[in-house]
Amino acid sequence: MTDATHLRWKLEVPDPQEEALCAWLEERGSSAFYREADPPRACFAYFPPDQAPPEMAGLAAFPGVRLLEAEAFGDEDWLAKSREGFGAFEVGTRFHVRPLWDGTPGPADRLDLVVNPGLAFGTGGHETTRLCMELLEELAATGRLKGPVLDIGAGTGILSLAAFLLGGRGLTAFDIDPDCGPAMTELVELNAHLLKGMAAGNRPYDSFVGTLDHPQVQGPYAGLLANILLETIQELLPRMAEVVAPGGWLVASGILAERTDEALVSLVSHGFKPEKVLKEGEWIAVLATREPS
Repeated sequence: MTDATHLRWKLEVPDPQEEALCAWLEERGSSAFYREADPPRACFAYFPPDQAPPEMAGLAAFPGVRLLEAEAFGDEDWLAKSREGFGAFEVGTRFHVRPLWDGTPGPADRLDLVVNPGLAFGTGGHETTRLCMELLEELAATGRLKGPVLDIGAGTGILSLAAFLLGGRGLTAFDIDPDCGPAMTELVELNAHLLKGMAAGNRPYDSFVGTLDHPQVQGPYAGLLANILLETIQELLPRMAEVVAPGGWLVASGILAERTDEALVSLVSHGFKPEKVLKEGEWIAVLATREPS
């Protein structure tokens, strides 16, 4: 063991503050940030040995955020500490999600998804991701999970992979974050056991780093996935309405339950008719259909 000492903060973070706090911590040197999937759903921020943590007084800018514990530990404990708080869990009726260090497969009647919890959003641990996966199950069960499908702000690509495993084809995933490119590749590699029928080098979906105006966005799409923030959804809705086919569906999440009415009004005003709202904790996901012009 070296003399290097890492630091871990355990925090109580209201859902509305999570994204802003994560960005604030990253700007101040945090090397990792995640929230526990199970109650009490504490958040953890890590700081490497060569990085002084931010002043704790800065947390006062985030209403409801409290530092519960600050723990120092050595190099040999880093891996164990980073794995605390993320265990296997089930999503919907079809999926079992486990971290890559858990070698125990899920039940035989579930699709056993392996993820690497990290900085790229989309490991199934957040309510919004789970809600979207449940709506994908419903689309598959009703025969509506047909391509082409565009995954907007895909993160690790977990929703595109889930859609493929449920029978979806013609999938394209993208994100503006360059880190998501390698994260998508890694997720596919971790789940090679679920993709045995595919030829070597093939991928279950196409992917790129960019925006909704990228030349690779080629509509009309039969479906759209948008597990992002409501503000971003509202900004992109005019373009979404352009690239989705009439009668096509949209699964939208990253929406706080307290803003349900606002989200539904925004969807309707851009020609999307809400069909179903699922709620878990403080978050919702909406299934909507693009009405003919």
